Amino acid sequence: MPSRISKRVTAVPPSGIRKFFDIAATMDDVISLGIGEPDFVTPDVILQAGLDSLQRGETRYTSNSGTIELRNAISQNMATLYGVTYSADNEVLVTVGVSEALYLAFTAILDPGDEVIVPEPCFVSYTAEVVFAGGVPVTIATKFENDFQVTGAEIEAAITPRTKALLIGYPNNPTGAVLSRQRLEEIAAIAEKHDLIVLSDEIYDRLVYGSHQHVCFASLPGMKERTIHLSGMSKDYAMTGWRIGYACGPVDLMDAMRKVHQFTIMSAPTMGQAAAAVALTDQRAEEALQSMRQSYDSRRRLIVDGLNSIGLTTFEPQGAFYAFPNVEISGMDEDTFAWTLLDEEKVAVVPGTAFGAAGKGFVRCSYATSTEKLEQALERMQRFVRRHG
Repeated sequence: MPSRISKRVTAVPPSGIRKFFDIAATMDDVISLGIGEPDFVTPDVILQAGLDSLQRGETRYTSNSGTIELRNAISQNMATLYGVTYSADNEVLVTVGVSEALYLAFTAILDPGDEVIVPEPCFVSYTAEVVFAGGVPVTIATKFENDFQVTGAEIEAAITPRTKALLIGYPNNPTGAVLSRQRLEEIAAIAEKHDLIVLSDEIYDRLVYGSHQHVCFASLPGMKERTIHLSGMSKDYAMTGWRIGYACGPVDLMDAMRKVHQFTIMSAPTMGQAAAAVALTDQRAEEALQSMRQSYDSRRRLIVDGLNSIGLTTFEPQGAFYAFPNVEISGMDEDTFAWTLLDEEKVAVVPGTAFGAAGKGFVRCSYATSTEKLEQALERMQRFVRRHG
C-alpha cells in the first residue's frame, strides 16, 4: 500500500527534545534541565490583564493582524528599544507564537527548491519549517572556538543561485551565544550583496547578560527593508502558554504572511493579546522582566562555573537561558551521555545533535529552573563524570 504521508513530512524526524522528555516525564525524582521554558509564573500584572479581558467578554476573533492595541504596543516597543519604526497598520502581524511566524514567513517567500541558509546548532523548528514550506535548508556549523557566532564569510561560502533567505537566531537556542555588532554588520553586507531576505529570530532579545547589548538586525543600515523580525512574549515575559508571537517587516512580506495566516489560523488568542499589550506597556511588567533576568543571570554564573569545574567545558553564554557543555571527557557521545545520565542520576539534558549535526559532542542544559535544583543537578552530574570520565 503506498504511503499516505507526504515525502515532505516523512523527511522530517520527530523533535529530539520531545521524544527525550516524553520518556523523562514517566520517571520519578528527575531534575530537568531540558525544556526551554521559564520556571516563573507569568507576572501578576500580565495575568490580571488576561483575566480582565475574559471578564469583559472578549472571547471573539480579533483582526487577522491582531488587535490594534497590541500592534501599537509592539510598534512602540521596537521604536523605543531599537529605533526601528514599524507601522502598526500594515508592518506588524500578531501570530500564535514565533513558530507560527516562521511557518508563515517561509510559506510566503519560498518556492520549491529555494534554499535557506541556517547556522547550527539552532532551534529544532528551523530546518523543519523550511522543509515543510518546500524549501531546502543549507546548514552552516558554528564552532565552540568562535563562541558559536556565525561569520559573514561562512554565510557567503554557502550561497548558491538558489539561495533565497538567511535565518539567524540570536541570542541562540541551544548555545546561549550572541552576535556582536561586528558580526551582524558582516552578515548585513552579505545580505545586501546577494539580495537575501533575512529572518531574524530575536525571541530572547531582553535576556542578555554581562556587557552585551542586544542589536536588532533590522536596525542596521539598509536592513529593515529586507528583514522579517520575529519575536514574541514566551521567553522574556514567561508567557509560553499564552502563545503570542509577532512578525515585523516590509508591507509586501507582511501582506503575504497575513494571507497565509488568514487561511490557517484566523487570529491569535484574544485574551493572550490583551495580556501581551499590557506586558509591553506597563512598567510593572518591565520590572518583573528585569527581576527574572537578574535571576537567570545568577543561575547562569552558577551552572557555567559548576559545569567547568566538573570538567564539562562550557563557554560563557551571554543570552537566553542555556548552557552548552562539551561532554567528550565522559568518553560518550552526546546521545549516550544524555540517556545514561538520565538513567543513572535522574538528570535530564538534551543531546546537542537534537539541534543539528553541529551539536555533536555537546548537550544543552537549561538554567530556567531553581537554584536549588541546579545545585542538585550539578552534584549528580559531578558523580556521573567521576564514574565515567
